[in-house]
Amino acid sequence: MAASPAAALAPAGLELRFAILDIYAAYAACLDEQRYNEWPDFFVDDCIYRVQPRENFDRGLPLATLAFESKGMLRDRVYAITQTLFHAPYYQRHIISGIALQAQRADGYDVTASYLVLRTKQNEPTEVFNTGRYVDVLEWQDGELKFRSKLAIFDSELIANSLIYPI
Repeated sequence: MAASPAAALAPAGLELRFAILDIYAAYAACLDEQRYNEWPDFFVDDCIYRVQPRENFDRGLPLATLAFESKGMLRDRVYAITQTLFHAPYYQRHIISGIALQAQRADGYDVTASYLVLRTKQNEPTEVFNTGRYVDVLEWQDGELKFRSKLAIFDSELIANSLIYPI
């Protein structure tokens, strides 16, 4: 049986693995509980956050549905979500699985995971809103793991209605 990519890494202790699991769990809870003002705190200052169709990602094309290049831009998005965008309210539920440490760098870790985002509008049944995979780079900052880059690569070429909240 072939070894997993993580098996070839320098020993990754349980503390690191739990820290990686913890940041993904906390990230999902933050978004599911609509604590958007806390969302930028998961990132380093000069971060990259993109939501991109799989087709563009696989072809190496840069076009993304959302693209932010700093924590300041994430804060601007939070302001837009909470203060200026008008839309029918809905709830999101993030299910993140298959979290895998792919590579260890001198300055952090390459991590991938699958995600499923469910959306529930008032008085309507829950629906699948978005599904895909995260391709992330994490690094330590002040004793906490933070996202240096978070790419949400969604499987469909289409997104129902509009993308308002973070994935």
